[in-house]
Amino acid sequence: MSIRVGIIGYGNLGKGVECAIKQNPDMELVAVFTRRAPESVKILTQTAEVVNIADIEKWTDKIDVAVICGGSATDLPTQTPEYSKLFNCIDSFDTHARIPEHFANVDKVCKDNDKVTIISIGWDPGLFSLNRLMGNVILPDGKDYTFWGKGVSQGHSDAVRRIAGVKNAKQYTIPVDAALEAVRNGENPELTTRQKHTRECFVVLEEGADAAQVEKEIVTMPNYFADYDTTVNFISEDEFNANHQGIPHGGFVMRSGKTGWNGETNHMIEYSLKLDSNPEFTASVLIAYARAAYRLAEKKDYGCKTIFDIAPALLAAQDGAELRAHLL
Repeated sequence: MSIRVGIIGYGNLGKGVECAIKQNPDMELVAVFTRRAPESVKILTQTAEVVNIADIEKWTDKIDVAVICGGSATDLPTQTPEYSKLFNCIDSFDTHARIPEHFANVDKVCKDNDKVTIISIGWDPGLFSLNRLMGNVILPDGKDYTFWGKGVSQGHSDAVRRIAGVKNAKQYTIPVDAALEAVRNGENPELTTRQKHTRECFVVLEEGADAAQVEKEIVTMPNYFADYDTTVNFISEDEFNANHQGIPHGGFVMRSGKTGWNGETNHMIEYSLKLDSNPEFTASVLIAYARAAYRLAEKKDYGCKTIFDIAPALLAAQDGAELRAHLL
């Protein structure tokens, strides 16, 4: 029997989830839930329905796992606890500082309603978190480093687009090569925010906008750009449409550590990702963990989980014998 999946929200991430389901023969997309008028939303899966979110409670017996594809700032803090009353769920909540609070809220709802929800799934938090954990337990005498990019920061891009006079914009986060090399060389540097990453903006101005004023507002923006070396490039709309339509991303998790009786032996663990589409890759991670949520629910292992709680075998469509024969 296929695992019946529902998608809540059909933006870039929801569209990526739909594509990921197609690549997993043991899953089927049953419904896409949207706040928009259902007839205005065109999906690719001909056998699935588009349903207004107001009617979601009618689907509790038709869906095994719901993948919640809202944003972390305002959607997921309320959506994940709410929909975890109805379904086993997966989300990609990525506000690191608020994960403990989000976990507690979702865990109570899951245990009260006999559901499994796995939160903060993706690549960071998510796969990068798992690699940080592995690095720490294997090399306890060591130091962590995480670099992001080169890639599009959707939140930072949105912040630039909200500046008066900006017609469109993309912002790229770029690791500083010298900092990366210092870590790889085992120098264990102490790095400031500015020393680890730079930011580069490509901006299309509204007609008559003051470029100097826009640039000043960008590079001095607190919490976004003020702590970084930021380059602002003003380009035409044609150049923007030709060269800046994708959503690439990626990064590195590194652990530099020592072993031996006196710490005389050096080691470096490095895990990296280079992604042509951040949302499509994130969606693929979500779908693997949707399989795990389904299996945990079948075992009645209810509650909120994170990537740290999930055994790798629960992610795979293959059984244990096949995994041992081909992947171990």
